[in-house]
Amino acid sequence: MPISDPAPKLPEHIAIIMDGNNRWARHKLLPSLSGHKAALNTVREVIKQCRELRIPYLTLFAFSSENWRRPVAEVTGLMQILLNALKKEALKLTEYDIRLKIIGDISALSPQIQAAIEQCEEATQHCRAMTLMVAVNYGGQWDITRAFRQLAATVKTQDLDPFSIQPEQIEECLATGSAPPVDLLIRTSGEQRISNFLLWQCAYAEFYFCDTLWPDFTAQDLDAAIADFQKRNRRFGRSD
Repeated sequence: MPISDPAPKLPEHIAIIMDGNNRWARHKLLPSLSGHKAALNTVREVIKQCRELRIPYLTLFAFSSENWRRPVAEVTGLMQILLNALKKEALKLTEYDIRLKIIGDISALSPQIQAAIEQCEEATQHCRAMTLMVAVNYGGQWDITRAFRQLAATVKTQDLDPFSIQPEQIEECLATGSAPPVDLLIRTSGEQRISNFLLWQCAYAEFYFCDTLWPDFTAQDLDAAIADFQKRNRRFGRSD
C-alpha cells in the first residue's frame, strides 16, 4: 500500500494584529468603544480555537506604543477594558491550562493594571498546554532596542565580547523570550502592514491579510488562515 501523505503542519506560533474595531463600530453607528468591547468575544473564540488545535503559542497585539496618540477617552476606555479582562479571564485561562504573558513596556500603565497583570501571570504560570502573549504598550523597535540595551549592559559589566554576540542571545532578551519565531502573522480589516509588531520575531513569518474586521473574525476565519499557511512552501532561504 502507498504511504499516505503526512498531515499538513500546523503553525507553532500565531501572531494576530487585531484591527478594525473602530470601523466595525462606525459601520454600526456605535461609539468606538463598542467595537473594542465586541472584540473581546472574538479574542475568546480565537484563543479557544487555538487551544483546541493545540497551537503552542498565540500572540495578540492589543495596544501599541503608538496607540497613546488616540483620543484620551478612547485610551481610557481601552485601559478599563484591559483591566476588566485581566480580572475576569484568569480563571478561564487556568481551566484551559493556558499561561498568560503580557509583553510590552508595562511601566507606563496604571498601578492597578500592573497589579492585575502580575496577579494574572502568577495565577497562570503553572499552565503548560498553551502560552498566550498579549502585547500591551508594545512596539517592535522598542523590543529590539531593549534587547540591545540588556546586551550592552552585559558587555560593560561581564566582559562580554560584542563581536561574539549571536542572534540567539538577542532573541533571549526580547519580550517574547524563549517563544519560537512567528510562523503565521494574521492581520484583519484589509490593512497590509505589520505596524511595528514583532519585527525580529516575524523575520520568516508567513503573512495572511483579510478584509474581515476583527469583531467579525471567527474560528472559521482562523481555520482559513491556517489552511492558507499550510499551502505555503517555506524555504527559509533554501532553493525549491
